[in-house]
Amino acid sequence: MKIDFEKGGGLVPVIVQDDATGDVLMLAYMNEEAYKHTLKTRKATYWSRSRQKLWIKGETSGNFQEVKKIYIDCDEDAILLKVHQIGGAACHTGHRSCFYREMDNNGTFKEIEPPVFNPKEVYK
Repeated sequence: MKIDFEKGGGLVPVIVQDDATGDVLMLAYMNEEAYKHTLKTRKATYWSRSRQKLWIKGETSGNFQEVKKIYIDCDEDAILLKVHQIGGAACHTGHRSCFYREMDNNGTFKEIEPPVFNPKEVYK
């Protein structure tokens, strides 16, 4: 089996899940270079679509992701990483998960968890 990077124009979506709790922490993208770097270092490395460059999760914030397990989906075009989240926050907003807002019955999204850290202190 081989990951099909070509199907998505060189990128594959990566679902990131806490290995201990099963919580979904974030969604990111990898190109082949990011994938190989992740395999080599066991630190989650992604492709930033906005900055058009590789980024090692945690290199600025200290909130690294130590990769414990890697899965591929049935179409070989998506990855699931199970990680140990170091530093407590996966989201650049300072929240443990990027999925910290939930829709209520009125269709309004409400924050359901407070941030773990203040991103203004980290991303100066």
